Amino acid sequence: MDIIANYGTTLVLVAALFGFLMAWGIGANDVANAMGTSVGTKSLTIRQAIIIAMIFEFAGAYLAGGEVTATIRNGIIDSNAFAATPDLLVLGMIASLLAAGAWLILASYFGWPVSTTHSIIGAIVGFAVVSVGPEAVQWSKFGGIVGSWVVTPAISGVIAYFMFISVQKLIFNTDDPLNNAKRYVPFYMFLTALVICLVTIKKGLTHVGLHLSDGEGILLSVAISIAVAFAGWIYIRGQQYNPQDDSKMHFANVEKVFGILMIITACAMAFAHGSNDVANAIGPLSAVASIVAAGSEIGGSSHIAWWILPLGGIGIVIGLATMGEKVMATVGTGITHLTPSRGFAAQLATAATVVIASGTGLPISTTQTLVGAVMGVGLARGIAALNLGVLRNIVVSWVITLPAGAILAIAIFYVLQICFS
Repeated sequence: MDIIANYGTTLVLVAALFGFLMAWGIGANDVANAMGTSVGTKSLTIRQAIIIAMIFEFAGAYLAGGEVTATIRNGIIDSNAFAATPDLLVLGMIASLLAAGAWLILASYFGWPVSTTHSIIGAIVGFAVVSVGPEAVQWSKFGGIVGSWVVTPAISGVIAYFMFISVQKLIFNTDDPLNNAKRYVPFYMFLTALVICLVTIKKGLTHVGLHLSDGEGILLSVAISIAVAFAGWIYIRGQQYNPQDDSKMHFANVEKVFGILMIITACAMAFAHGSNDVANAIGPLSAVASIVAAGSEIGGSSHIAWWILPLGGIGIVIGLATMGEKVMATVGTGITHLTPSRGFAAQLATAATVVIASGTGLPISTTQTLVGAVMGVGLARGIAALNLGVLRNIVVSWVITLPAGAILAIAIFYVLQICFS
């Protein structure tokens, strides 16, 4: 109690600094692998990817990020276990932010696409066990998160597999691939827009005071998606296609059409990522700020201070711009060879899986979801299309992340206790 009373402002400032570092790591690692397919297929430049991330990460975090933020802040551990010692919870959350942020930046330096979600969860579990005891951890929810390691890559992989198979059947394996691409790609645009509109209108816009019934939400989502598909149809028809391009690279004109679609799915992916993973930085930071503001009282829920979301968003964009290239290369070109059509299938499958999980409040890993989707696209062309060596290294980095976050958080927690005692 005395620590919060005497050092409240300092604790919030330190938490903000480490929260910014965590957001930096998220940008360098998770946003990089979320945008890796778009950059890897050359549908977007790095500068364009950063601009898209700036806009849609903010939108996803603000409109649809509340559910997962609550899970990170008060779902992995039982806040009631810290009712008598709120100072331990504050120091632990600060330690978790620094531990997870440091691990993410280290992993990004080596080009490892690790899970930002699991790094912060491992850190929170680590400090909770040493500060209060194993009873402070809600192991049932932790078990669900571990189960998501298999479930979410499998779901996104299956969606991506059948999505790309449908592209092959309807477009590539036909007598007139280009005209069929012009015919069917607007339908894929409709699906992409529908995924985002449903989660935004039905769930997300409640944050800004717009409450719609299920029927109204579905009708509005369908209407917006039809408008997007129609606009895409007009744009695709207006583009110039050179038949000689196909002689240089088979299906070059078809991939040009899918390159347009990749931009839409990149927006979808950024929104989906923002709705789920920005919470990794702002959740613990929001917990510290709310406990200090409430005079050491631990509440079940709290209003997120106005400055926290911008801090997280700015950190993510800077992280992507300064350290994102290595992880982008690993995901975009290392696992399997991606073209715009394959990248579209992977991104749409990932976005669909992440926004569904965000609606349930389960903090899944965008990294694992995307890798599962890229694997699904690769498997559609046979196991030989996958770089198994790269996949092995990725899986090893996933396994290391939880204990790495926990060990770092425990060490930093003890140092913070010494500094503020």
